[in-house]
Amino acid sequence: MEVPNLSYINELSGGDESFKNKLIAIIKTEFPEEKEAYFKNFEAKDFKATAENVHKLKHKISILGLEKSYKVAGSYEDNLNDNNASGYEAFNDILKTITDYLETL
Repeated sequence: MEVPNLSYINELSGGDESFKNKLIAIIKTEFPEEKEAYFKNFEAKDFKATAENVHKLKHKISILGLEKSYKVAGSYEDNLNDNNASGYEAFNDILKTITDYLETL
């Protein structure tokens, strides 16, 4: 499995540590909220709302440099839009990887 990284955030910040730290703080705040909404909607079997949650989470996946995981998330989002939960386990593995990574920052 891919390992999250800060390469894109470092590139965006251009060496500005304050800006970099703000970006990381935003991700650390938003990610758990978006993840919670995702699980809530999935448990309610509201696949349309779950697909929207996945779409939002894809941005965090991309920002953390997870290119393969971004593709997995895109496929899962498409499946959810077709009322198909195929990809659930793989996507949850991605969320766990990000959660663990964010705890190290």
